[in-house]
Amino acid sequence: MRSNLRNIVLVVLPALLAGLSAVSAPVTLAQPADGTPTVTAAAPVAGPAITSVQPGTLINDVAVELIVTGTGFVNGSVVVLNNFGGLETFYVSGNVLRATVPPGMPPGRYGVRVVNPDAATAELPDALNIVAPAGPTGTPEPSPTPPPTAFVRPLLVVASYGASSPQIVPGQNLDFEMTIANAGQATATNVVATFTGDSFVARDTGGVRALGSLAPGQTARFWQPLFASADLRGSSTAVLKVVATYTDISGQTYESSFDLTFPVVPSGGGGVAATATPTPTVTPTAGPRQRPQLLVTSSSTDPAKLQPGIQFALNLTVENMGQANARNVTLILGGGSGGGSTIDGTPVPGGGLSGAGGSFAEFAPIGTSNVSTLGNLAVGESRSVTQQLIVNTTTKPGAYPVKVSFTYTDDKGANYVDDQVITLLVYQTPQVEMGFYTSPPALFAGQPGGLPLQLVNTGRNSVIFGNFSVAAENAELINNAIFVGALEPGGFFPLDAMITPFEAGPLELLLSVNYTDDFNNPAVITETLTVEVMEAMPMEPMDPGMGGEMGDGAGGEFPMDGGNAGGQESLLDKIWRFLRGLFGLGSEPSNGGQPVEEFVPMEPAIEAPTE
Repeated sequence: MRSNLRNIVLVVLPALLAGLSAVSAPVTLAQPADGTPTVTAAAPVAGPAITSVQPGTLINDVAVELIVTGTGFVNGSVVVLNNFGGLETFYVSGNVLRATVPPGMPPGRYGVRVVNPDAATAELPDALNIVAPAGPTGTPEPSPTPPPTAFVRPLLVVASYGASSPQIVPGQNLDFEMTIANAGQATATNVVATFTGDSFVARDTGGVRALGSLAPGQTARFWQPLFASADLRGSSTAVLKVVATYTDISGQTYESSFDLTFPVVPSGGGGVAATATPTPTVTPTAGPRQRPQLLVTSSSTDPAKLQPGIQFALNLTVENMGQANARNVTLILGGGSGGGSTIDGTPVPGGGLSGAGGSFAEFAPIGTSNVSTLGNLAVGESRSVTQQLIVNTTTKPGAYPVKVSFTYTDDKGANYVDDQVITLLVYQTPQVEMGFYTSPPALFAGQPGGLPLQLVNTGRNSVIFGNFSVAAENAELINNAIFVGALEPGGFFPLDAMITPFEAGPLELLLSVNYTDDFNNPAVITETLTVEVMEAMPMEPMDPGMGGEMGDGAGGEFPMDGGNAGGQESLLDKIWRFLRGLFGLGSEPSNGGQPVEEFVPMEPAIEAPTE
């Protein structure tokens, strides 16, 4: 009877457990030595996990790219902002996702979630703080918590990786190739890559590689000899874990962890027998795969200072830093791909050329498309390429990363894509006008004159200016500088300077105004005006007949004697005599000391009567 019950339990219990498998974790039955069955739960599949989200604070006036790091990410994972929705997401690796936050997001704090295609979800609460741009006075809009300064850090990601064998053979040696790129905004220093895990054993180097420093956008390619563990027999996938530790220029320590997967050669027959594993022996394998590697070694713009609305030429120098020739090289500005190529260089059936998926919101090609052909590049060969672009009129001042992709093949026909990033700076130079606010007066050599100058803000934004000044050679200036301060659009500021030129002829006036540019560097705007200086006016000598002493007969005091030297009495003489007579001083005319013959009228003669 007891034996029959045991047989019924052994038959019915597996069926019940199979029926419950739709709502519970899979289980297996194990039969111990005493005959009593035990239930063992299968290990659940690991889901995604979020470690950090950078940047933690952003301004909602422009689109911003988020870098989400963690584990368990797959191709097809989506970054979601709570109370908003899914973002445009790009899969980089199992540890890194890139997502774009659109402009105009309402300010506030948002939780960030990652959702895998199998609906597995990970969430990091309050990971992102969105704030409004600065107000008219330059003060940011109030937010629930004061926003920190912009977070700039290095960030190492995997650009490509591969192995010397297309499939891992357990118990054999192989050579592993990896390219690490700095996708952050700061230089990564003291970069050290460490190979860990149980599936592979590092050879020759001890599993530690020192890579030095990586500037933003720079890549480092290196090799690591490995031994594939015999424990991989029976597995379909081998996982190699690489941990990269690095610091920034301030000494802050960072760590990036990568789980890299490789296919394993399937085992034959019905499984692996439980036999002792032989001691691994080192066997010679093929050397590391030689491949081309294209890098942008230098970049410049003409003109050097970019402003909204300006057309410019982007000059790039491309060099083949790899160990094989690159053929049919195509440059795609803004990012793109070559159809059938893969990120680790493994050739697959080719396809078309994709160059329209890049970002052209700030810079757009003009005259030609964003795709250029460079031909073939031998090992160590470099080539210069120029692309005509225009800065969008809506582009705001700042530093903008521009993605550059190279698609090419090697001598064996394998396809490759190299992605890199360069940075372009956009400035907003104030629009001003400096000159005379009225017609300047005539200037004479050696004589002081006025300079009625003014500064006018002809731009569309308010600007804080420093000193507005005027200078000139071969002249002396007084009151020739004044502090301006904030100047609204259309506003003006006068400067009334005094100048004394030293010589006649054309005189150049150098007008300048100081300000601080968008990257907190001192800058100055200058303008030159030319004025004409005339010869000094001659000083005529004073007429001696007009400047003698009073009383000398040359315009001085009235002469006491009437000034009648010629015997003729003038009107002044008569007035003078009249005044003397009023005061009882005598009113006799003066004749210069000569007696004046008194006129006596003659009486008519009386003729004697004739007899």
